[in-house]
Amino acid sequence: MGATAGAVWGRTEQQDYRSRVRGTVLGVAVGDALGAPVDALGMDAIREAHGADGLVDLAPAYGRRGAVTHLTQLSLFSVDGLIRAQVRRDTGAWHPPTDLHRAYLRWAATQRDWGPDLRRKDDGWLAREEWLYARRDPSRALLLGLGDETMGTPDAPKNPGELGPEAAARSAPFGLLVGWEPQLVAQLAVECAAQTHGHPTACLAAGAYAVIVHALALGESPDGAVQRALALLAAWPGHQPVAEALQQALGAVRQGLPGPERLAELCGDGTAERLVAAAVYCALVAADIRHGLCLAVNHDGPSAATGALTGGLLGALHGETALPPAWLAELEGRPTMLELADDFAMEMTQGPALHGPAVSSPGWLARYPRGV
Repeated sequence: MGATAGAVWGRTEQQDYRSRVRGTVLGVAVGDALGAPVDALGMDAIREAHGADGLVDLAPAYGRRGAVTHLTQLSLFSVDGLIRAQVRRDTGAWHPPTDLHRAYLRWAATQRDWGPDLRRKDDGWLAREEWLYARRDPSRALLLGLGDETMGTPDAPKNPGELGPEAAARSAPFGLLVGWEPQLVAQLAVECAAQTHGHPTACLAAGAYAVIVHALALGESPDGAVQRALALLAAWPGHQPVAEALQQALGAVRQGLPGPERLAELCGDGTAERLVAAAVYCALVAADIRHGLCLAVNHDGPSAATGALTGGLLGALHGETALPPAWLAELEGRPTMLELADDFAMEMTQGPALHGPAVSSPGWLARYPRGV
């Protein structure tokens, strides 16, 4: 797999990239936090609780406004794993799915342990963030898939019948590997999805979503990004359900004003490809990020996952400054997210200045240990 090139980064490009990285990481979390309070509610119940327009602002979940779910937690560990993959490359070991799997096992430990275990020297800094040890309704597929040390692969996937959206929802960070070819981004997302959600459709939905984020992070329009994903998908066996769902999302744009009924139709039974398509639709029709996210969470389907997927797309498209400031101000874990996003951007643009044969920053390697 390719690495992010270093020579193309001028100062302006680095600033734009960092804004898109921050936008993606925070966008996933904001969409997740917006949808969390109504995740188990149908549209009638949402209107009863929040008024005729549905949910249009953060509401309490897990005891506070702005709380995130396991979807954001796992997305952050995706970022951590990608940084660790780049750092560990210095050792001659280069297999990013393994580094992502280790990162997801660190997340799984947060769901079992009371708090950080400082005896685990290879954990790095993210796994020592105490707020991440809150258990936020992770699905059975996640806990089973990461319940032991065995890594699922496309040839031997964990939960081979699992079609849920959680693997896709943690895949936005893969799209931020803008120095990689799109097919390698898709391959990585597919391989990492197989670690918990082994149905081919769930894996390909994650791959397609990562490729769309990748195109948006490179400055493509939402429509162009979806077309790029469709072209790439055509080469994969079993791509039809994902391609059909994305085509349905493109067609829905021309079918009148967006609303809960159209979203419910796109979401269908809440499988990965349907929620990715619903998120794509929200990104295509959004007047701004607030509008797109409110659209994404007000329907009969899984609101947190649709919100997280939509937030990743809109954040990559517009960057951090387009996110609603009042929502960011209440977002759980925002300091951690900003720190992690900035570390990711720094690693991808200036990695050789942080670690390598000629130079090695002890502080960086303490944050992101090379491990074995």
